[in-house]
Amino acid sequence: MNILVVGSKEQANIIKEKVKGDHEVRFAGFLSEALLEKAHVVFDFNVDASPDNLEQYVNYPGMSVFLNAVNFSLAEQAIYQDAVQCDLFGFNGHPTFIERDLMEVSMYRPEDKMDLEKALKGMGLEYQLVDDRVGMVTPRIIAMIINEAYYTVMEGTANRDDIDLGMKLGTNYPMGPFEWAEKWGIINVYEVLEALFEDIKDERYKICPLLKKEYLYFMEG
Repeated sequence: MNILVVGSKEQANIIKEKVKGDHEVRFAGFLSEALLEKAHVVFDFNVDASPDNLEQYVNYPGMSVFLNAVNFSLAEQAIYQDAVQCDLFGFNGHPTFIERDLMEVSMYRPEDKMDLEKALKGMGLEYQLVDDRVGMVTPRIIAMIINEAYYTVMEGTANRDDIDLGMKLGTNYPMGPFEWAEKWGIINVYEVLEALFEDIKDERYKICPLLKKEYLYFMEG
């Protein structure tokens, strides 16, 4: 099976390490028609920055296309296409999540479930199917916890180290919220929360001013 990873070399290496069996995993920093024509499966980590990529995938019947669909739903993206002939799926490709053994995935059409199972089992990938929603499941939960941790620091209730330690000891989390934010990336945390709030206008996802300040500082520097 020819697997095309659109993203960084590091992301391609993660996919290469995850898949099992006789597969060829190729890397592309940007989408190439020549590479696409040879691919059976595509993992696109760049779709947030290059949403027009979807236009090139839709005309390949039978191709399994996995979009890094944390900050949007597949339905939102596909509505702008006249027809989607490829098998369109989403996956959680964000740092600290993509490295896990279990891959979080969604699908555009319910009738493609058997194709999803065939593609993922063919690559030896374990997965959890979730609804096609902004934030998926795990990023939604972790981003909300990180946001609440920032509110706790801003209000002076506890410091970052104490919060990280308390979450690890009290909930057995692998990382505290601030450790997780650092490894996940403050940009990713901010953009997930922003997408969630824009999607459902739930106050739980209203970005803490302190988190926003750090995001803006990072973007400027």
